[in-house]
Amino acid sequence: MECSPLLPSPFSAVPVDWTYGYSEGEIMRSFYSYAETTPDRAAVVDPDGTTTSFGDLAARVNQLTHLIVARDLDPGASVCVLLPNGAALLAVQRAVLQQPLYLTTINWHFAAPEVAHILQDSDARIVFTTAEYARLVREACLLAGLPTDRIVELDRTGGNAEVEAHPLTRPESSAGGSRMLYTSGTTGKPKGVRRPLPAGGPDAVAAAAVERAEKYDVNHEGGVYLSVAPMYHAAPLSYADQALEVGHTVVILPRWSAVTALDAIEQYQVTWAYLVPLMMQDMLEVRDSHRVDVSSLRTVIHTAAPCPPSVKRAMIDWLGPVLNEVYGGTEGSATLITSKEWLARPGSVGRARAGVRITIRGENGEGLPPGEIGAIYFENAKTPFEYHNAPEKTKSSRIANEITLGDIGYLDDDGYLYLCDRTADTIISGGVNVYPAEIEHALVELPTIREACVVGRPDPRWGESVHAVVVTAEPVEDHDSLRAEVETALRTKIAGYKVPRTFEFVDELPHSEVGKLLRRVVRERVVAESGFANGGALASALGVDGSN
Repeated sequence: MECSPLLPSPFSAVPVDWTYGYSEGEIMRSFYSYAETTPDRAAVVDPDGTTTSFGDLAARVNQLTHLIVARDLDPGASVCVLLPNGAALLAVQRAVLQQPLYLTTINWHFAAPEVAHILQDSDARIVFTTAEYARLVREACLLAGLPTDRIVELDRTGGNAEVEAHPLTRPESSAGGSRMLYTSGTTGKPKGVRRPLPAGGPDAVAAAAVERAEKYDVNHEGGVYLSVAPMYHAAPLSYADQALEVGHTVVILPRWSAVTALDAIEQYQVTWAYLVPLMMQDMLEVRDSHRVDVSSLRTVIHTAAPCPPSVKRAMIDWLGPVLNEVYGGTEGSATLITSKEWLARPGSVGRARAGVRITIRGENGEGLPPGEIGAIYFENAKTPFEYHNAPEKTKSSRIANEITLGDIGYLDDDGYLYLCDRTADTIISGGVNVYPAEIEHALVELPTIREACVVGRPDPRWGESVHAVVVTAEPVEDHDSLRAEVETALRTKIAGYKVPRTFEFVDELPHSEVGKLLRRVVRERVVAESGFANGGALASALGVDGSN
């Protein structure tokens, strides 16, 4: 299907107060200004190919905003959304953020008890969903002890009879909202990241989105953003919102496929996209057999998981210096690095962004000099937050106004940050710290290894031993020979004590929907199969000390 930037809009003549909050001549560049000046331009191309224009999307946002206002929610109340990727989700998000409310998106892969946890923890006053997930949401509401009349079931366009009874014009009074997204839960139960509501109202929210787009070099005219990841996660949702704020078309894939993504880049002349390292690896594997024109790409943002240097270098060789890597999490982003910077400092995730200060701290909280490995803390005055209903988690994650995501790394003399691993992932073998990420990077640099997960395996002598679970690039029958080959190669790359003592070959590793390796799942299985409940506790009981 050809994507036309100009589509007829039945709402293009509707008188809407697009200038809300601004005097004549001061209209800021935003979603609403584009809805006024180019109402027929394609705003969203849904997974089924249906296109929604800026005019239509703005009208639907206004109706949804009126519905929310009619519910008379208290400022700071939460609105939850369990919707598939599409125009409806983007319309609901924008409507919620027009009011002093919190928006929480929920993973549609969750089971009812998992959905119930978020509904209950956030005290959701409205839950938007579709017929496809209505039964799941009703069950979750009952488990959470919430009345089911808080559920609003929408169609693909974000409408229903109740929504469509409301005016198409923007409400006269509005105040800005904020997202309260939940962490991915890769290390435990998801926790809501709650920030203060913006003081400047919805226009301040829009201005912040435009500012971020400028930092990522995606604030160009006529852009097209490719959405390939579930929008219940922070980054995919945020980037799609930024795209609309600067007048770009959001093209949404039904599911991840490297071939489909490459076809979409060529068909829609995609100018920017958000990818995770696994997706980039998939694209590299099919680029020779599935050749398309990708010259329209100006920016590729990647985050979510460490990227093997070989994969990143290959992407830059293929696409040019268009990759921008961001380090951070749902709690906020800390660094940014361009392709040019990365080629000069392979492995770095960049320097602190404007308004961010990074400190590396030792075990006692002391600041460490460049080159020394420690816990990564960063302070961002623009985005203070707390973990909702989790004061102890909030307290344990910070020193003064600095927060940590649980990662370990170091700064070089020029302030560039390098990641070593997560604190929780560190293997303590004979009293010595071993960082799995370093070993995994060494493994995937080998042509025979596609992916690797390194975890600590309980060991009666060492406390933990290094165990590698690997996926080979091609099917292999002789695992013993491959293991010997890999061990030999690793000893030329890393210290001998870091080379895995044991290897396990599997067809695939578990990942979250946005490509994050679910290391906890692997670790729990390995520990369970070892016969020991806790390697670290075992080491302590045996008095193991690797200092001698």
